Order: sequence, then structure tokens, then C-alpha cells
Amino acid sequence: MMKNICLTILIGLIFGLNLYAQKKTVTVASELKKLYQVEELPSYIEQTKLLQVSSYDTTGGNDDGFSGEYSFIRKNPDSSLVIFDAEGKGVINRIWTPTPTEDTLDFYFGNEKNPSFSVKFSDLFSGEVAPFEEPLAGNEIGGFYNYFPIPFKHGCKIVFRGKKLEFYQIQHRTYSEEYEVENFSGEISAEAKNELERLKRGWNKVSALETEIDKITDTILKPGENLTLAQFDKGGRILGIRLEDAKAFEGLNKQIDIKMTWDNEAKPAVYMPVADFFGYAFGEVSMQSLLLGSGNNINYCYYPMPFDHNAKIELIYRPSEKPEKDETIQIKSEVWASNKMRDPEEEGKFYAYWNKNINAPLGEPHTFLKGEGKGHYVGTILQTQGLEPGMTLFFEGDDVTTIDGEMRVHGTGSEDYFNGGWYALLNRWDRKISLPLHGALDYSLPYSRTGGYRLFISDKMPFDESIDHTIEHGPEENNKQVDYTSVAFYYSNSRVHQDQAEPVNELTGTYIPDTFVLYPQLLKYSIAGEVRVEGEILSSPNAGQVRIDLNEVPKGDYKLYADISKWPEGAEISIWQRQKEVAESVSFYSEENRDENEVYLSDIKLDDFRKTITLKFKEDEERSKIKVKRWILKRE
Repeated sequence: MMKNICLTILIGLIFGLNLYAQKKTVTVASELKKLYQVEELPSYIEQTKLLQVSSYDTTGGNDDGFSGEYSFIRKNPDSSLVIFDAEGKGVINRIWTPTPTEDTLDFYFGNEKNPSFSVKFSDLFSGEVAPFEEPLAGNEIGGFYNYFPIPFKHGCKIVFRGKKLEFYQIQHRTYSEEYEVENFSGEISAEAKNELERLKRGWNKVSALETEIDKITDTILKPGENLTLAQFDKGGRILGIRLEDAKAFEGLNKQIDIKMTWDNEAKPAVYMPVADFFGYAFGEVSMQSLLLGSGNNINYCYYPMPFDHNAKIELIYRPSEKPEKDETIQIKSEVWASNKMRDPEEEGKFYAYWNKNINAPLGEPHTFLKGEGKGHYVGTILQTQGLEPGMTLFFEGDDVTTIDGEMRVHGTGSEDYFNGGWYALLNRWDRKISLPLHGALDYSLPYSRTGGYRLFISDKMPFDESIDHTIEHGPEENNKQVDYTSVAFYYSNSRVHQDQAEPVNELTGTYIPDTFVLYPQLLKYSIAGEVRVEGEILSSPNAGQVRIDLNEVPKGDYKLYADISKWPEGAEISIWQRQKEVAESVSFYSEENRDENEVYLSDIKLDDFRKTITLKFKEDEERSKIKVKRWILKRE
């Protein structure tokens, strides 16, 4: 009897020791390591979920933080706000807001009555308050972001001491009992400090190209031809691709495709225009992220791509509708790979889903990725083109992610998804900006278009059975007419998306509108004489001049209109192109205030030498102001 009891105890001790040995430890250091060890991207994360708490309008409206009504989970008796409350083990891996305050955040771990640590909300994003340092924390394109990991082992609650919070998103990963998680204390260990320094160095220079095999191509590609950049006849993994010159792939028609096929699969893992894969914006070089983009006239991709038996990377040059005008281009490429085999139980293969959604159906969101299988989502590129001239209101749409039948992430707006904020405002989401994990591809009010990208590395989204990742076009009910082009990057045990269209000329062109709308907040002015600029109002009592830059508008013959206000202080102006007067007298005077929309002003011509208009004020101290809400150019 005693012998059996001792044996049972011994077996229990051995089992316990083995279980302890198998437990994975989650610390600040281990989470920081994920952000630069890109070779781990294909690896599955078992028994975890990626979840997000945000200020989205739960009624389906567009009040995603404006009023603050949806910007907390519950209110405490002292009016402080609980903005995050998670049970069990996990790690906060992303905090975003476009509206930080000077109020304090209190972090409570477990059932502690006193805060485990506290920090000023704005200090999370300054990049200067340790350990929330650059490049993991910062402020660009209108959004404040923080990717510094904050692990917790027995739940976490965050309390905002202020009276009102507006927009925010807090993203976290859950961990099962198989993981040992250490609470964040507000300070970091020497090991974590070392990992942070390695991350900074790694983000400055990706080290994924220490490889065993390389394929080099230097040749020409003609219209109608296919070119194999690299082919491998035994298992391994591709670690890097460089393709130049990047400018050769620019253009409105995007005629050259990249195609990647693993293990003789019936459908390619990647098949889309080169420009869309490398993050061009409407046919022009743009993106410069950590793993993908264009720099120094070279397209690069450092996503690891494991395969089991063979791999093939091709370029396909589709002839245009006028093939006699298609140009032969010089192709230089380098493909790095290693012989390290994929473990199918531990790693997925790399796939990219290209979705060109022309005149997206009203009432339906745009799909980034939808399908069944096991894997994890690691990146998004999106180009958005409004089909109605004017403000980019389609970018009010929220992202929604449903995984394994559960809605896990709901965003607060399209630029928010890309860690930005406040489109169409000066020095916010108003032009292309590239950062390691996210950025704006483009912003143009005249064209009514924009785009963004985001990499998911430490916050990659795992799915065991299915994923449905979408974004709205419009503030409510997907009610804006748009063309959307997206690329979704993911790893999986099989191809999740089954319905991708092949790139053909009808799908790969770039939309050019006939009407261009310019708003005062993003106009470029040159001033002569005494002129005052106050938002939409320009004033000059002494015959000043204002030249407006129209370089963003393409060449052509246009009719110029404007939405204007008339009032007792309204001035009289003339409109010129260089030395030619195109409108002799335009009056903004009225005895009573009134608005007039789409007032015809003149015909103008834009070419290589005339890309501006100049407003000349008539000298009048009492009637010296004009107010223009929108300038509208309609191509003839």
C-alpha cells in the first residue's frame, strides 16, 4: 500500500515538473523580443485570443468618442472611468488615442486595492518617459500609439481619473494556464532593457538576410512575358526579396504582377500587381515599413515564407490595351532563402489576399480577409478611393474582426485602425508618412482618396477555425460610394481565401476623377502685399494678392467654381493665371449674409507652366474679405 502511494506521489512530482518545464513564460522581455524576431512570425500562438476594448459606438452610429458616451466600461462613484477590465492572464500590446489628456491612468493587477502603477495618459505616447520610449511609442499622422507590452497574471483593470475620455483603443492578448505571466511593475528588468535596445537596433536594420542560399536575377521583362525570379525544388523558407528599380513599377495601370506558389498548390499564395504587394499608393511608390515597402528605389519584403517541397516566384507582364506603347523594363532581383524546414504543427505558410472592390456595394463592408482554416493575421494594406468628389467621409468606417464566430475587435474609424487620426487636418492625417508598423500611404482631398498600412507582429491575430476581417466605407451603414483595394497578409495551414480574382487590366487601373474639390485647410498659399489668412477667410484692404497652388490637380481644361459666402464686408476680386486675367470681377458683397454654392468663376487651363490661380483684391478698407468654403474644378 505504502509502495503504491509513494509511486503515485513520484509520478505526480515528475508530471508536475514536466508540466512546469513545458510552461512558457511571458514577460516584458519576451514580448519585446517578438517585435524584432521576425523569423518567429510563421509560428502559431496556441490557446490565445487577440481582443480589443474601444470607444466605438455600440448602437452602430458614428459617435465613436466624440461625446465620450461610449468611452468607458463603467463609472466609479468618484466619477473616474474604468476603461479596461480583463480577467486571467494576458498582455496589453497596443494602446491608441488621438485625444490624450493630462489625466492619470491607474493600472490595477489582480484584486489589489491600490494601483500597481500609475502614469499620465499623455506620457504613454511622448516617447520620452521610460519605459514607454520611441520607437514603440509616439505621435504621427494624428494618432498617439504605444506598443510597449504590459503583461498581467491575475487580471488587469485600468482607471482613468479624468471626467471625460474621448477616442481610445486598448488591445490585449489572453494567455491560457499553460503560460506563466509576470506582472509589469512600472519599471523593467535589465533583460528587458537589453531587449529594448536590440529592438531599436533591429528596427533600424532588419537582420533577416543572414541566409544560406540566394537567387539573383538581372534581365529585361517585355510585355506579355513571364519571368521566374526564383525557384526552389526542396523545402525551406524564403527570408527576403528585393526587386528594383521600384520606379519602373509605377503607373496608373499597374500591369506587372507578382505571383508566388508553394508546393504545387492549385492556387498561388500571392497573385497581384507588384505595386499593390509592395504598398504603392495609387501606382506611386509610398510604403516604407519594417518588413515591406520601397526604399532607395528598391522594393523589399522580409516576411518569412516557409514551404514544404518547392516554391516559385514569378513576374507577369500583362499587355495594356495599347501594347505598342508598353515599355520593356530592366529587372534586378535578389531572393534569399534558407534550408530550414517548416514544422506543419508549429508554423503556417505565408499567404496574401488581394481584394479589388470596384464601386463597393452599399450596405456591405469591404473584406480584408474571410474564410476558414487555422492561422494568424499579420498585415493590412489599403487604398481607398471615393467616387463622390469632396471630403473623404468614407474613412469614418470602423474595422470589425470576427474570429471563430466571436467578434473580438471593433475599431473607431479607418485612420484609427492604422494608428492615425483626424484626416484632412494640417500635420495630421494629411499626407503620406511611413513608420515601422503603420503609416498613411497617401492623402489627397482633390482626388478624394487616401490609404494606410499596418503590420501585426506582437499583436498578430490567431484564428483556429475562421476569420472575418472587414472595414466599413462610410460613417454608418456603408453608405459611401468607393473603390477599395486591399492586401491582407496571413499565415495558415492552408489557403483561407478561396475567391480572389486574378489581376486583369479591368481591375488594376487607377481611378481618375473628373471633378476635383479643394478645401482651405490644406491649400498652399503664396502671398503678395498685405493679406490675412484666417481659416476660410482671406482679407486684404490694400489690394493684396493670394496665389493658390493647384499642382495636385492633373493637367486639363477646367471650369472653376466655388462655394462662397457673401456679406457686408465682402470684397471684390479678380482671378488671374500668371499674367492673364481669367475673371475680371467677382463680388463677395451682399447687404445680408448668405451662402451660394457652386458659383461659376471662370475657365482655366492647367499645364506644365500654369498650375496656379491668383486672387487680386480690389483696394477697399471696408469691403476687404472673402470666404470660400470649397474650390471646385470640373474638367471639360
